[in-house]
Parts: sequence; C-alpha cells; structure tokens
Amino acid sequence: MAKYLVLIYGDEQKWDALTAEEVQDYMGAHGEFAAAAGAGLLGGNELESTSAATSLRNDANGRLMVTDGPFVETKEVLGGYYLLEAADLDEAIKLASRLPEVQTRHGGVEIRPVRVRD
Repeated sequence: MAKYLVLIYGDEQKWDALTAEEVQDYMGAHGEFAAAAGAGLLGGNELESTSAATSLRNDANGRLMVTDGPFVETKEVLGGYYLLEAADLDEAIKLASRLPEVQTRHGGVEIRPVRVRD
C-alpha cells in the first residue's frame, strides 16, 4: 500500500463566509470521506488561517528570515490535509473526489504520493 498526502485548497474568504449550515454540510461530507477511507485514513487536520502562518527562509547572506504569513499571496490557500494509505493513485483519486472542496469552484484538492526512501 502506498501513502498519499491529500492537500485541500480553497479561498479563505469564502470559507470564512460560510453559514453554520454550510459548515455543517462540509463537515458531513468530510465525515463521509473519512468513513469511505476507513483504516486507510491515517490522519488529517484543518489548518488555521494564513494569518496564523509563519514562514522561514534564508536571505541572500544565509541568515534566517522569519516572516508572518504564507510564502506566497494567493487566493487559494492550503486549508487542510489528509494522509491516506491506498492501493494506488486511482484509489486515492476515488476517495479524494468525495471531498466537498472538489465540488466547489473556489477550492480544489492536490494528491501527492509520499516518497519512501530506503
């Protein structure tokens, strides 16, 4: 079995504007995803907003720079993730396609295989 990181992206302003009922619908869909993944769901979490992010990088002199916020300013931001174990990419796609962010026009999902080094 391979491991896949499912990255959930969306428009933070639209997420923040969801009604309580819409949030409940999203959470229900995520619950259905988790039930479908079963034991293959190894973990996952919703992330705090980008205003809580801290980015690290080196400047031209090799000194550590610590800045508030994400690396790049974009409309769609990383909002959460799941770590899945699946037989193959096709199975991971089938499971991830159940996520509500795939169905909206302001979101999307990226699936990345987890590299295994010997």
